[in-house]
Amino acid sequence: MNPNKALWEQGDFTQIAAFMRQSGEVLIRSLAITPPLRVLDLGCGDGTTAIPLARAGAEVTGVDIASNLVEAGNKRAAEEGLGHLKFQEGDACRLEGVADHSFDLSISIFGAMFAPKPFDVAKEMVRVTKPGGRIVMGNWIPNDPTFVSQLLKISGTFTPPPPEDFISPMTWGVESNIIERFAHAGVPKESISMVKDTYYFASPDQSPTEFIELFENFYGPTMKAVEAARENAREKELHNQLVELANAQNKSKGAGTFIPATFMRVTVCI
Repeated sequence: MNPNKALWEQGDFTQIAAFMRQSGEVLIRSLAITPPLRVLDLGCGDGTTAIPLARAGAEVTGVDIASNLVEAGNKRAAEEGLGHLKFQEGDACRLEGVADHSFDLSISIFGAMFAPKPFDVAKEMVRVTKPGGRIVMGNWIPNDPTFVSQLLKISGTFTPPPPEDFISPMTWGVESNIIERFAHAGVPKESISMVKDTYYFASPDQSPTEFIELFENFYGPTMKAVEAARENAREKELHNQLVELANAQNKSKGAGTFIPATFMRVTVCI
């Protein structure tokens, strides 16, 4: 099995995505969707951005490498009666069966950044987007002081070193890398804009500790860290560090969770 597929099918990202719905809807509203519009949502999960895109009237194809998330997305679409939204399994590095210039908008929010071949991802996103269309990516930023970057950084200290040819997904949060990857796909620097934005993990009911427990039980990269920490009798140490992080980052004034996370918002004009 593709190791990336195994990683994301290991857990159940829908449990984490439940904290991300509100910001997903805000992000899509900011794109000012005007139908008719054909949209690709790459690394879509169970539809945190695909669902609001379809609600706005776009014809949406969601692609994800994890079959369980594709199934969950199709179930959500059916429950909402969104016949112009479909989810299918696919690899962001090679979009088999997707024709050139198929979409007015190609979007990937914290999805395609995790694919192992970033130059192929950029090439594929450019290939399937129509001339005059745009690509929008949301990518976590390495060494950023906010939640997700620190969560992944802490998790990485408990896992074995990656293979020599491994390219960190966090490199998608570096401006020079973004420019280089899309330049390799034929996009000039002048057609690429980048701005730091904020995403929120929000729940009025669950505490930061309960939020971290969801990551430990359902989020592939954190699950790997927990497994490695357990083998080295460091599981409690990892848990305490993650809970400390979540409590420090939590901005909720009540009992729930409201944690901001800074990301790089990338817009590419084709």
